[in-house]
Amino acid sequence: MICLGIESTAHTFGVGIIDENGRVLANVIKAFTTEKGGIIPGEAAQHHADVCANAITEALQESGLSIRETGLIAFSQGPGIGHCLKIGATAARTLSLKNKLPIIGVNHCIAHLEIGRLMTAAKDPVLLYVSGANTQVISYEAGKYRIIGETLDIGTGNFLDVFARHIGLGFPGGPKIEELAAKGNNYIKLPYTVKGMDVSLGGLLTNLKRKSDAGLKKEDLCFSLQETAFAMLIEISERALAHCGKDELLLGGGVACNKRLQEMAERMCEERNAKLFVPKDRKVLVDNGLMIAWLGILMHKSGRKMSIEETDIKPYQRTDHVEVTWR
Repeated sequence: MICLGIESTAHTFGVGIIDENGRVLANVIKAFTTEKGGIIPGEAAQHHADVCANAITEALQESGLSIRETGLIAFSQGPGIGHCLKIGATAARTLSLKNKLPIIGVNHCIAHLEIGRLMTAAKDPVLLYVSGANTQVISYEAGKYRIIGETLDIGTGNFLDVFARHIGLGFPGGPKIEELAAKGNNYIKLPYTVKGMDVSLGGLLTNLKRKSDAGLKKEDLCFSLQETAFAMLIEISERALAHCGKDELLLGGGVACNKRLQEMAERMCEERNAKLFVPKDRKVLVDNGLMIAWLGILMHKSGRKMSIEETDIKPYQRTDHVEVTWR
């Protein structure tokens, strides 16, 4: 079986094609960017509508297949920005109906975990999933992917983007903050908020903005931001490993591209005799259609079917709302 997957939860419109053996045939990513402001839902959705046809065509050309040579259409059903999800869902329904192909909607967060398991040697990991709107520590237990810990307010990626915008950087801000942090060497004390298995980033963001307005160096603030926020994430990840009795940590989501976060995760795993797994290909960490296609195959092969009427978008779908039938 070969699946074409469409990702459109936020700023990325992606189309991926993969077969049931995990062979990657195409992975096309079209990302919405801006020099001012963040993601305005209407503008991001318009971007997706504008690039949709070309992205699908490029993916098919890259794979060397026609649409009818694929056997399944998958799309990100949720969670995400409603305006953006609608574009991907509409494209998927159109391809399904026009070409008489089965269709399946998948959970975006779980797709990050499953593509990570495919692309690494991880078997039963705890996933530290850090992206724009999502910050979750996830573990498979009793037929579902359970959220062991999460952010209580803002997602790590959005937190980085908001501060980047405040200090005059464009969107996305995470890579630019990482670049500035590498030039900083003076740690500035910041709020550190871990509540059990959860983290809170809102107060940290407010404090950083105030220190920036007071004239502190951007490089030192970015350095301190990473050291503080990432330490919080690693703390709850380590606690999750202990709580779940597991010895594998998998990183997923766009923020997982950050080298400093990877270094801190590696050190923690070494100290507790655990293994860290990070997909080598950055295009697998950021939002992409390939992970949607792979989860689509896993769900379809486990017997999951969807009618067109069941393909409505689910902007607020939680990771633990999904019954895991493929493990």
